[in-house]
Formats: sequence, structure tokens, C-alpha cells
Amino acid sequence: MTGPFAPEFEDQAQHRLSLSTAAARNLATTTKSVPQMQEISSRWLLRVLPWVQVSSGTYRVNRRATYFLGDGRVSFTNTGADVRVVPAELGELRLLRGFDDQSVLGDLAGRFTRQDYEPGQVIAEFGSAVDNLYLIVHGKVRAEGVGAYGDQVQLRVLADGEFFGDRALVEPEPIWDYTAKAQTAVTLLALPRTAFAELLDRSEALQTHVERFRAAAAVPQNKHGEAAIELVSGHRGEPALPGTYVDYELSPREYELAVAQTVLRVHTRVADLYNEPMNQLEQQLRLTIEALRERQEHEMVNNPEFGLLHNADYRQRIHTRTGPPTPDDMDELLTMRRGTRLFLAHPRAIAAFSRECTKRGIYPDPVEVNGRPVPAWRGVPIYPCGKIPITDAHTTSILAMRTGAEDQGVIGLHQTGIPDEYAPSLSVRFMGISEQAIMSYLVSAYFSVAVLVPDALGVLDDVQLSHYGD
Repeated sequence: MTGPFAPEFEDQAQHRLSLSTAAARNLATTTKSVPQMQEISSRWLLRVLPWVQVSSGTYRVNRRATYFLGDGRVSFTNTGADVRVVPAELGELRLLRGFDDQSVLGDLAGRFTRQDYEPGQVIAEFGSAVDNLYLIVHGKVRAEGVGAYGDQVQLRVLADGEFFGDRALVEPEPIWDYTAKAQTAVTLLALPRTAFAELLDRSEALQTHVERFRAAAAVPQNKHGEAAIELVSGHRGEPALPGTYVDYELSPREYELAVAQTVLRVHTRVADLYNEPMNQLEQQLRLTIEALRERQEHEMVNNPEFGLLHNADYRQRIHTRTGPPTPDDMDELLTMRRGTRLFLAHPRAIAAFSRECTKRGIYPDPVEVNGRPVPAWRGVPIYPCGKIPITDAHTTSILAMRTGAEDQGVIGLHQTGIPDEYAPSLSVRFMGISEQAIMSYLVSAYFSVAVLVPDALGVLDDVQLSHYGD
């Protein structure tokens, strides 16, 4: 049989009592979702950071004059087992900050000798003379002191690129006020005090620089390194009161707004004919803006010029004591500043911290933020941020910050009211139609982030994620 009732179709029709769903769909309207995007994250940093209007495109952070010099980290080069400090990096030492005689720095770098220590070995003993400057090439060094009851207490942990014993180059007869022990296998570069003194006798440029340093160090300072404001209190009668003034930094830092941009292209035929039930241009623009906001948060964390990870003061960076992030580490991070408003951590770091709390039988209560429970420690919320990088060694960092301009904290910078503004500090500008009938739109987001005073931002480094020990 031929025609509409061929044997196979006739058989199907005989057993079906109603219209099939496959045929019915030809007449039905399909309900659709808007386009989904896996890249979208919670972007807590953009949501909780206070934003300050920057009308001129540049934000200047004026501070009191500060006399902390250097206190950074140094870099090294190696050929096999031969390790050398990069001469220019010696400028990170307080004494050598601003000294640019490369021949002298190269000579000084050649006077360092390599020393290796096993875990637990003593590098410097409490009460002994400080005879060497030590640069940490690799490993962790634990500084231990004596507590109020004669017990050993851990003061801090130093790691790759940091240094200790620089008092040997500055003070006449310094004494170690703590014991330095190797926590892991440690490789150091040591500079004997006598080697520096010999070079100092030979270099007039270095002598002049050291004299200037000592003169600057003699300026009265408060504990933060700022020029002191002379005051008296508790006096009686009519003593002569000290005169004073507040000194400012001569070259304050300026933050220029950064930009994230792209050109969105949409064919006119698509925009004209395929706009029901959803506007094609609107959906293309929505997803493009989501991607720009993701890039914006990434830059605010990782950008080498203004990103938070690269702009934390080295005096505000600490290392984990044992590897994974423990309650002790988080407490130490909290004590480094007043009024910590938030922690920012990779989700895997939050999980690692939760494991450490569970091991100790500690179950921190979450806090509610905008109606949602958020993990917290000591009442300070721990916001997840997948933009914080994880190294090949499975380590990451945890940030702690005080926020807000009124509290001298961390602030976001943007400029509202820009031409063709689509959202605050984000513009969508029509660029025209090409000969191929393609419309182009320039999508731009302007932003930056500023740390108003150094202690507004702290970082816990070397946070180990793969530790599952007992």
C-alpha cells in the first residue's frame, strides 16, 4: 500500500488514540530561559567595597610623612646550586633603599655566602651578637622568644624573599632579641657584618648614603613610622610647650582609573528579525557586561599596579605557622589592624580553614549578609573569591581588610556620570554600522582600588590547601 497510510504509519495510527506530543510541539510556543553563563560568580568584592567618586579620573592618597624605608622582599637568581641575590633588589633593605650605585650593589651581592639548615636547626641564638644579615632564599624560619613565664613562644614566621638580622648593618653592637630556627629545610644567603664594614670603608658613595639614612632614622617617629607630632600631657604649672607641625609625604601616590573594554558586534539582521521573545542586543550586552565585571574583580585582586595582592604593605603580610590556615593564623591576621570588616579567600581556602576548625572542635557561627549566611571568624565574614590565585604548590592567600574612606580603609574608585553611561562607571557607546551590516558597540568599565593607609589591608601568605594530616 502506498499513500498516507503506508503499513508502518497505518500501524502507528491504529494504536494511538490522540495527537502525539511530537506533532503537537509544531503548534506550541516554547518557553525559553535567558542565555546562561557559567563564568558569573558572586563577586563579593565588588558588592561589599565602598565606592568613591573620582571626578578627575585620578585619586591622590595624601599621607603623613613616613620614614619606614625598604622592609620589602628580595629576589634571587640561581645556576644549579649557585644562588645569588639580584643586586638591585638589595634596595629593599632599609639601609640601602634609594642607593643606586650598581657597581657597589654588585660588589655587595657577591659577598653573600650560601648556608643550608635542616628543620629544627638554630640559625641565630637569643642573646648572641648579630653578626650576619640573612636573606631567605627558600624555606620558612621561625622566630621564637621567651614568654612572661619563661616558656618559648613563637613570634613570627619568615619565608622566601624576606630577611632578618639587618640590624648588623645599622647598629653598633646589636644583640639577637629572639631565636631564629629553621621550620623547614632552609637555604639562606648570609652577609657578615665585617664584609659590609670593609665595603663601607672603600666606597664614599655608600658612606654618604649611610650617613643620610642615620640622619633620617634620628627623626622622631611614632610606632607606625610616621613623623612624630610633639605633645606633652599630665603637666602642671606653665612649662614651655613644644612646637610641632604635621609633615606630609612629598610625593603622594596617585591612582588612575583603569579600564576594561571590548567591542560588542551584532548583525543588523539579527537585531531586526530575531527579537521575540527576547531582545538580542540586550542579551548580548548583558552577558558582555557580566564578563567585564568578572575581569574588573580579577584586576582589583591581581593587577600588578593597583591590585590588592600586590599592594599590601610587606609589614602587613604574614605566613601560616604550619601550612593550612588555622584559627591562630586568622587571629594573628585580625590583630594587625583595627576594625577588620572582612576576609577575602578562595573557596578552597575557606574549606581548608573549616577543616582546621573541625579538627579542633571549633564550629564558628556564620553571619548574615543581605539575608544570606556567610562563613565568619570572630564575627568577621569570610567572603569567597575565586580570583585569588592558587599556585602550582597548592598554596594561596587570604586577605583581611578594613574598608571605607571614613575609616582610612580600602576603597573602590569609579566615576559616575560618564557619557553614554549604562551602569555606574560603565558606558556603552554606539560605534556605527560596517559595510557588512554589523553594528558595533564599545563597552567600557572604569575602576580602581586604593589602600588609604598600610594597615588597612593584610595578607596571610603560603596558605596550604592540600593538607589532610592528623
